[in-house]
Amino acid sequence: MPSLSGRRAEAARNDRTILEAAREVFLHDPTAPMSAVADAAHVGIGALYRRYAGKDELLRTLCGNGLAQFVAIAEDAAGVDDPWDAFAGYVTGIVEADVHSLTVRLAGTFTTTAELSALAGRAGTLGDALFERALAAGVLRGDLRPNDVTMVFEQLAAIRLDDPARTAALRRRYLTLLLDALRPAAAATPLPGTAPTPAELGERWRRRE
Repeated sequence: MPSLSGRRAEAARNDRTILEAAREVFLHDPTAPMSAVADAAHVGIGALYRRYAGKDELLRTLCGNGLAQFVAIAEDAAGVDDPWDAFAGYVTGIVEADVHSLTVRLAGTFTTTAELSALAGRAGTLGDALFERALAAGVLRGDLRPNDVTMVFEQLAAIRLDDPARTAALRRRYLTLLLDALRPAAAATPLPGTAPTPAELGERWRRRE
C-alpha cells in the first residue's frame, strides 16, 4: 500500500497531467467541454470533477499558473544588472514560456477572481518596472509605452504550428526581429497612433455570455 507521501506525489502527477491536457485542449478550442479534457488526460470524468468542480475553476487554475510563471520570469529578470539584458531576458522568457497564448485564448471565457486580478496586477507592475528601467537607460525607443509590449507578446503567441519545434524556432526568429525594432536605432520612423489603453486591454477579460 503506497505511503501518504506516495499518494500525494501520484496526485500531483495526475494534476499536472490534467492541467497539461487542459492547456492543449483549450488552446485549440476554448469552448471545449470538460469531457474533452478528461479524454485528453486519459482520466475519467469523475476523477476530473473531483479535482475541479467545473470548467471555470479549471480555467482559473490555468490562468493563475500562467500569471505565476509570468511573475517568476519578471522577478528573475529584475535581478539582471544591465537594463537591456534584463528587459530582453524578460521578453524572451515570457515568449518561450508561451504564457500569452493562454491569455489570448481564454480571455473572457471564465469569471475571474480578486486573487487573479491581484496576481495580474503584480505581473503588470513587474513588467512595467523592467520597461521603465530600460527606457530610462536609453536602450528603448522613446515612443514606446508599456502596453506596446503586451501587443508584442500577443503577436508572437499567434505563431502556432502543429510542430512545436518549428513553432519555437519561428517565434525565436520574429522575437529577434521585434527586439531590434524596440531599440532606439529603429525609431527613425515614428510609431503611428497610440498604444492600447489599460481599458482596451482589460475589456476582453469581461465574461462573454
